[in-house]
This record gives sequence, structure tokens and C-alpha cells, in this order.
Amino acid sequence: MQPNPDNYEYELDQALSSVVGIRTIIPPDAFTAETLGTERLGNGVLIRNGVVLTIGYLITEAETVWISHGNRVVPGHVLGFDQATGFGLVQALARLDLPPLPIGSSSKAEVGEQVVVGGAGGREGSVAARIVAKQEFAGYWEYVLDEAIFTAPGHPHWGGTALIGPGGDLLGIGSLQVQHQARESGRPSNLNMIVPIDLLKPILDDLMTLGRAKRPPRPWLGLFASEIGSRIVITGLNSRGPAQDADLRPGDIVLGVGGAEVATLADFFRSIWSVGDAGAKIPMLIFRDGKSFQLHVESADRGKFLKGPVLH
Repeated sequence: MQPNPDNYEYELDQALSSVVGIRTIIPPDAFTAETLGTERLGNGVLIRNGVVLTIGYLITEAETVWISHGNRVVPGHVLGFDQATGFGLVQALARLDLPPLPIGSSSKAEVGEQVVVGGAGGREGSVAARIVAKQEFAGYWEYVLDEAIFTAPGHPHWGGTALIGPGGDLLGIGSLQVQHQARESGRPSNLNMIVPIDLLKPILDDLMTLGRAKRPPRPWLGLFASEIGSRIVITGLNSRGPAQDADLRPGDIVLGVGGAEVATLADFFRSIWSVGDAGAKIPMLIFRDGKSFQLHVESADRGKFLKGPVLH
């Protein structure tokens, strides 16, 4: 599955040289340590002099960041993280001497296009792939993309990979591996979900200077949910989160938010966000133990639960 330079009109090895490894250490008492672990490994892409773009969960609450390329390892500092898109930025604290990868246009990428999902390590760490879908994606952790990019075959080390388009530019950042039922064989196959690079452009300068996007934080409840049939079911709760404080429980079925019925994860999360900014009380109709009842959850700004960047 490794890409062959002869199949591309740009300098493949030069483009892949912009992809680096990311390793982070997170304090054991960090809010995300329980769910994401205290040591995280993935990839990142140099997009400006010393600035590396990656997927945010790799660097959230990190106290130590290492950026690697070949046999060279340099320290890094977390610049910012955007919860709405999932992007994260790291500043290298030593010269990388690598070429930045030009930022392309994900809106122009078409289903069926041949692409490269690039990981650290050059061709050996990369996958020759194609775009198989561009569609809405809802993640169980209160996350929605209006149009995510899906590629196949799946990269086994997907976090922070670079989606490189036919022009040798950056079209997105790898976030997840998901399973898809193949029509031909009926067997499940792995896809990568990619966050489109166009979502970065309006917030890049804010992330560089403020560490966050300049917009009000969304209401956050601290829950995990899944679609089961046509129902939204609570499958887990963040400890110390608003949903736990309001006595929402795993197994609860969400019938509606603010008087509107919800049948998909995307509907559920968008209904929560439509109530107001972080801090708004979210009215929910819950079904539990054969009874339905109203429950109000006082939402929060998730960022206030997280440890801030540490500059060494």
C-alpha cells in the first residue's frame, strides 16, 4: 500500500518530508488522562516555519511534546487546540530544517481522487489511498463535522496524518479509523476519517496568537452517546462533567432536546449547541426505567476542565 513516486506529478518524497512524528506526555491527573491516556503517539505536518499541525487529542493537556523526523528529535510547545474542528498546533522549539507542506483546498477534492495519507517515516509510513466519501460525521464525544473526508485503505497509525492531494498540497488531517461494510465482499474494511483543511483557514491566526478560535465556546455536557436504531442512548459520562452532576446515566435514552425530537447524533449535538453558549441550561427529555421525565443539564466550557499548555 506504499505510494510509488512514479504515480504522482509532484515530488512525493519532498511532500512526505514535511510529515513528522509527535509524542506527548500528559500528567496523570489531567482531565483527559482517563480516556486518552498519559502517553500519546501520532503524526503532524509542518505548515509554517516551526509550526506543526496535528490532531488535537494528541496534544490536549500535554506537559511534554517531542517532534521527531528520522533520527532527530526536538522539543515542542502546544500553541493551541480547537475543540469544534479537532485541529491542534505545536511550535517546534528548535530548527526542523524541513519544507512546509502547502495548504490546499479540501472543498475542491473529489470522491475517487488518488491521494496519499502520509505518516512519519516517508513512503514506508504512508499509504496510497483514494477518497471514497465526503459526508457528515458525528462522533460520540459531542463532535460533528458537516462534511468529513473518508479515505481507503485505512492508515494503521492515522492520528495526525497528512492527506496529500494530487497537487502535492495538504487537504486534511487524519483523525480516526472507522469500519465500513464493503458492498462487494460484504466484509468490513477500514477507512480513515480526515478533518478537511478548509476548516483550519478561518481559525489559524487565532490558534497561533490566542491558542483557541475567537468564538464563544459551545455548551459541553461531558457525555458519550450512540445511535441505536432510531434512539440516542447515553453510553458513558466524563467524571466531574456536567452530565454526571445532573444525574444523567449510562443507558438513558434521549427523546428530545428543548422540545425537539432527536433521532441522530448530529441532531442531538446540534440541538444542544443551539440552546446558547457554554453555561446554558440544556432541557432534555429522558426515558429511563419505563418512564420519561425532564432533566436540565447546566452545560460548561470544556476548556475550563483542561490543563493549559506548559512552556519549558
